[in-house]
Amino acid sequence: MRQEPGADNRRVSAAAPTFPVSIDASLVDAALPQTQCTRCGYVDCAAYAQAIVSGQADINRCPPGGAEGVARLARITGREPLPLDPSCGTEGPRQVMFIDEAWCIGCTLCIEACPVDCIIGAPKQMHTVIEPLCTGCELCLPACPVDCIKVEPALRDMPQPTGWQAWSASLADRSRERYAQRGQRKAQSQRDNDARLAAKAEAKLADLAAASRLTDPEALDRKRAIIEAAVQRARARAARPP
Repeated sequence: MRQEPGADNRRVSAAAPTFPVSIDASLVDAALPQTQCTRCGYVDCAAYAQAIVSGQADINRCPPGGAEGVARLARITGREPLPLDPSCGTEGPRQVMFIDEAWCIGCTLCIEACPVDCIIGAPKQMHTVIEPLCTGCELCLPACPVDCIKVEPALRDMPQPTGWQAWSASLADRSRERYAQRGQRKAQSQRDNDARLAAKAEAKLADLAAASRLTDPEALDRKRAIIEAAVQRARARAARPP
C-alpha cells in the first residue's frame, strides 16, 4: 500500500536518537529489502540506512520490510522496535506491476522511473514489465500519463505473506545490484552526452564565424565566451570521478 510522497512523507523524526557506538551503514542497508521505493522519504535504501546510523531517521520507515524489518533494524542498531510510521505507508503483500499493452503509448516515462531497470520497450513501442525483477516500488505508476500500469500480487499464496515473509535475501541482493548497475549506466550515459556536446561546441569554436549567422565581431565574441564556458563545464563534469 503506497502513500504518495510529499512533504509529510519526507520528514525525519526529530526524536531519532544518536548512538555513540558507530554502526556500519552497510549492515543496516543489508537488512532492508532493497525495493528502492523511496517511501521512507529518502532517495534509496542506502540513503535511508545512512540516515539511520547517523541518528537522523527512525528504524520504522520501511513498509516493504514490515514489522520483521523493524525488528531486524532494532537488533542491529540496539534501538527499541517501533510500529511502522503510518506516514510512510503500511505493510502489505509483495506486488508487481503489469502494463496493459493495449493502452501503452510507448512514452518511456515508466522506463526512466524504474529503479531496477525491469521495464523494457522503445519509444512509441509497447513496454512490458519483467515481473521476476520487479520490486513493486510503484514509482512507475505516477509516471504513466495514460494510467495503463496496474498493481498485481506477486505471490498467489493464501493468506498472502507480507514484509520479509514475502521477500528474501537473494531477491534483495539482486535488486541492490540492478539498482547499482542502473546508476552506473545513467552516469556513463551522462558522461557520453557531455563529451558529445563538448566536441560539438569545440568544432564550432574552431571556426565560429562560419558556424554562426552572426556577423558583428562583438556579438561573435560574446557567443564565443558562452561556448567556451559551456565547454569548461562539460570538461569539469567529465573529470569528476564516477
